[in-house]
Amino acid sequence: MIASAPLMREIKASYALVERNIHLSKRYWAWEVAFLVYTIAQSLAVVYMADAVPSITHHHVDTRSIVLYLSIGTLTWSYMASLFIAIAESVQWERWEGTIEYSLMAPISRLTYVLGACLFAVIYGLGRTVFVLGALMLTFHLDANAAGLWPALAIVAVGSVSFVGIGIMAATLPLLFTEKGAQMTYVIEACLLLVSGVYYPVTVLPGLLQVASHVSPATYILSGTRTMLLGNPSGSALVGSIVPLVIIGIVTVPLGIWLFAWAEHFAKRTGRLKRTG
Repeated sequence: MIASAPLMREIKASYALVERNIHLSKRYWAWEVAFLVYTIAQSLAVVYMADAVPSITHHHVDTRSIVLYLSIGTLTWSYMASLFIAIAESVQWERWEGTIEYSLMAPISRLTYVLGACLFAVIYGLGRTVFVLGALMLTFHLDANAAGLWPALAIVAVGSVSFVGIGIMAATLPLLFTEKGAQMTYVIEACLLLVSGVYYPVTVLPGLLQVASHVSPATYILSGTRTMLLGNPSGSALVGSIVPLVIIGIVTVPLGIWLFAWAEHFAKRTGRLKRTG
């Protein structure tokens, strides 16, 4: 009972961070609406490319499979990008609010702080993705393989852990580079978008980028969900997608937490913790 008291305190601290970030999102609701409208418009624009194929090629093409292919990529990336950015920008949010010193010097473990940021990121990503899914379903006829829905969700759930690890590593950039660290996280997001096959198979990429695609967890998430929802879902295909994601997660999450702790110590030692420019 005594041993569980510190654990419960850490769990409550993580929940407090989640609750605080939810209230911050409510405070800046106009920003959230603007970003959501942008995400929905961008997602619809991408999928409309499929409907434009017959007009561009001047040939009759059954675009249903292309629409579904792009919709899966758009939805999956919408969730992963929201998850990544919510974690990667956590330090920058603290600076904007002027709470970074209080948060990083609070009597809680760094794992608790990171866990709170990651739990909020999952909630945030899921919430935004629901709106994007609703917009796509209202605009296009999406006819996915229902039998592959739960396996696809399992792949996304496991892959989220891997993406969390990369997001934690990206969150160290604002600590190390106070002027442009937050902007550098968008470079990482853009590189992941390029090599992960969000809107096209990775086989169309040049050789070097194909090699880079094997490092991105998004590659396996997208390939796995498409196999489950477009192809013939099977146990071997499910395992083939989940195993690499588990391996990446085992490497990236501990590495991300270690890098965050190191970057925090470096920022405190060099006076960069609160400085914004």
